[in-house]
Amino acid sequence: MALFTKQEALDYHSKGRKGKIEVIPVKPCVTQKHLSMAYSPGVAEACREIAADKEKSYDYTARGNLVGVVSNGTAVLGLGNIGAYAGKPVMEGKGVLFKVFADVDVYDINLNVSDPDKIIEIVKALEPTFGGINLEDIKAPECFYIEEKLKEIMDIPVFHDDQHGTAIVTAAGMMNALEISGKKAEDLRVVVSGAGAAAIACTNLYRNMGVDPENIAMFDSRGHINKGRTDLNEFKAMYATETKFDSLADAMKGADCFLGLSAAGVVTKDMVKSMSDNCPIIFACANPDPEIPYVDAKEARPDCIMGTGRSDFPNQVNNVLGFPFIFRGALDVGATAINEEMKLAAAKALADLAKQPAPEYVCKAFGVDKLEYGVDYVIPKALDLRLSEFVSVAVAKAAMETGVAKKQLDLEAYQKELRERIAASGKRISGVVESYGLDI
Repeated sequence: MALFTKQEALDYHSKGRKGKIEVIPVKPCVTQKHLSMAYSPGVAEACREIAADKEKSYDYTARGNLVGVVSNGTAVLGLGNIGAYAGKPVMEGKGVLFKVFADVDVYDINLNVSDPDKIIEIVKALEPTFGGINLEDIKAPECFYIEEKLKEIMDIPVFHDDQHGTAIVTAAGMMNALEISGKKAEDLRVVVSGAGAAAIACTNLYRNMGVDPENIAMFDSRGHINKGRTDLNEFKAMYATETKFDSLADAMKGADCFLGLSAAGVVTKDMVKSMSDNCPIIFACANPDPEIPYVDAKEARPDCIMGTGRSDFPNQVNNVLGFPFIFRGALDVGATAINEEMKLAAAKALADLAKQPAPEYVCKAFGVDKLEYGVDYVIPKALDLRLSEFVSVAVAKAAMETGVAKKQLDLEAYQKELRERIAASGKRISGVVESYGLDI
């Protein structure tokens, strides 16, 4: 059941101040002295410091808390190739989530550009502005090339959330599902429906968890990806197996895990029934309608560990569980990259948080009496304010341990600082939003 009407959604984006974001000064500018320090001549002092050492840009500008959300609108979730203009509301929304959940500031950069090399050139030139780059809604396979090239040539974190966000959240769910079912990653047989950016990234992370590539059956729109096919790009070819399956239903027989990043209705009850004994894992992430409805999967296999992209069922696979807190941790240690160890640390932190009883305010927000670790709670809820304390701290720790951090933090003090920071940020945001007096 829809929580809003079309008009209510349009009003949300258009009433009062247009859009969803605003830039607000954080230093006073009400006297002549303030004015002369904010701009000329006082600003020259900060400029000289940075000219002598560009790392001082993190001290004298907002760069260390600023992320660029960059998109060309060629693969907007659920909408496809709608272009940079139509994709802008999504990128503004991303900025809202960054700020609300992790106090990270965002400029959304919407590029009316399709040439991947041109995008790389533009984003590289933006490096003096940002502490990190979040690539968003850029179609595959160009997104792989763009991210890899930018990671090579930029000295700040570059992270394509469409790939890695879903991977991190489903990996967290899989870690807990394996523990509950008593299965091991190296023995797992996985079926993947979809072979786009998110599917490839998820599967890459599962491999890093120990899943054998030969035990992964990936399907694209033309069928099973196997070594007999000659139409595969380099990214799909990594998952071409010697074994060949005639259909998705054939591959699902005895499978331990199904990952769906494709289309609604491709999985049937019979296919779920045919999966392996003892808590088969199903992450059906097509939005808004999953590959198989939650209710149907549970009717077919009551013991299944089921997650979808929807908030109205247990175990929501929601990227907001990852990207704000990953960037928060990366920015706070001055990381030069977001590496595989940091991604796995984020997944492990999410898995660990799900093992903690959910606070009363989270249960109330989702209309339940309690949320406890088990089949129906292997992924934390997005409104859990402890996410920054778990995920950001874990990411910062992994960055320091793997040598990509420019700063070393006292993690216990950092955890306390995050708790206070997010609370203070929430109060500021509430004050600004309430000042507009909008009833939406």
